[in-house]
This record gives sequence, structure tokens and C-alpha cells, in this order.
Amino acid sequence: MARQARGSWVVRIEDVDRLRALPGAADAQLATLRAIGLSPDGPVWVQSQRNARYAEVLEHLLARGLAFVCHCSRADLAATGGRHLGACRATSTRPDPAVRLRVPPGTRVAFDDAIRGLQSQDVDTEVGDFVLRRADGFWAYQLAVVVDDADQGITDVVRGADLLDSTARQILLQRMLGLPTPRYAHLPLLLDAQGRKLSKSADAPAVDAHDPMPALRFAWRVLGQAPIVAMQPADFLSEAVERFEIARVPSRNIAICALHNEAVTSGA
Repeated sequence: MARQARGSWVVRIEDVDRLRALPGAADAQLATLRAIGLSPDGPVWVQSQRNARYAEVLEHLLARGLAFVCHCSRADLAATGGRHLGACRATSTRPDPAVRLRVPPGTRVAFDDAIRGLQSQDVDTEVGDFVLRRADGFWAYQLAVVVDDADQGITDVVRGADLLDSTARQILLQRMLGLPTPRYAHLPLLLDAQGRKLSKSADAPAVDAHDPMPALRFAWRVLGQAPIVAMQPADFLSEAVERFEIARVPSRNIAICALHNEAVTSGA
């Protein structure tokens, strides 16, 4: 999509949750991308190196009353079904409070996803006041990606459908900060036999960096695209740039076990 639009493709290491980050995993993933022939345009940004920038934005939100310090525990939130509504309801103070965005009542965010069509969410009732900095001191994903998207000049965000639910929150935060809203396209997830997305946390096997063509062909197929006969990654990707059609991308998640029995077509 980026190459078709004669744009730039950037890669970001989103490692704000350092408790889950495995040493060497990011380097291995970048090496695999290079082996496939997917080289980013420009330096790779690493979120764990941008603490000062996130803190600056958070202080701006606090100073304007758009965010607030919250001492609520999970027990405090149990009465509202886990959602935080309006103000801190903590029964006692904590040495490590979180910071939340204040979501005004009646806040509804709608956007047009390039793959999944019109989406909308009542952020106040479905999500509530969401976390910007966690009680453990780590930055929340929502704040980090909004700041990074703006600072990198991102015009289009292409990511997995597991993040579709986060988009309305990010758009709301963009509006509160006076930042532009990118276009969004959420790709279908590949699911295993238990209905879980394929991921490192589910012990899914990694792409073979020494023989990337099977993975390239498989990804192209499940994205619903017309076959390509090129045998080398560079040739394959060059042809893919010319032939990619976003209208062919399935709008629903895909069970990998079903791929052995039927062809993947648009909307599958």
C-alpha cells in the first residue's frame, strides 16, 4: 500500500510494556523483515527510548484538565463493570497511581476503515476513562502510538484487526491533542484451531528467514490477492506492489485450519 502510493513505509518497535519484551526478539524480527526484502524507509523508532516525549504530552493533558491522576484499584472499578467513569473513586491513595484520559459523557467516535468499513464506538460507555500511564509506571499503548504517529507524520496505519477496538480511543486522543487522524486499515487475523490468533505468545512458529518465499506466498494468498509466479523475494514484492488490491482483502478473520480445504477469496 505504501509503495503503490509512492509513500514511505516505517517500522516501529512498540515495546512500552517492557515486562513482556523478550531480549533479542525485536532484532530477530527486523532481521527477518530484511531477509524477506521488507526494508523500512528511514530509522526504526523504539518506544522505550521516547519516555521524555510521552511525559511532555501527558503533562500537557494534565495541565488542561483533560487527564487526571487515578488511585483506583480493580476492586474500586468492580462496581462499574471495570470501566472508569468520570472521576477517581479510590477508597485510598496509592504510591503508584495511574493517569487516565477524561472521556466526556456522550463521546462517540466513528471512522471508516479501509477494510472493515464504517466503525463506531461509544467511548464513554464502552470503554470509560482510559489509562495513559499505567500504575506500574509504563506508558499505555494508546498514548505512545498517538504521539508517535503524529511525530512521524503517519498518514496511514495498517495493522491487525486485534487493534480495531483501540482505534476510537486513539482518534479521541488525537482530537484532544489537536493532532491529525491517519487513515486506518485493519488486516484479518490468522486463527489457530482453538480460535486464537497466531502469535509468539501462543508459540506459533516464526517465519524462516533463510527461506522466506513460502511465508510470502502464504501471506499473499490469505490476503485474497491474485497469484504471483515470481520465485525470488525482490521480484515477488516488486510485482506485488503493482498488483495489490485492497478490495480483495478479507474483512473477517481466517481460521488457518480451513485453508487446507478451500481457497481464500475476497470476504472469506
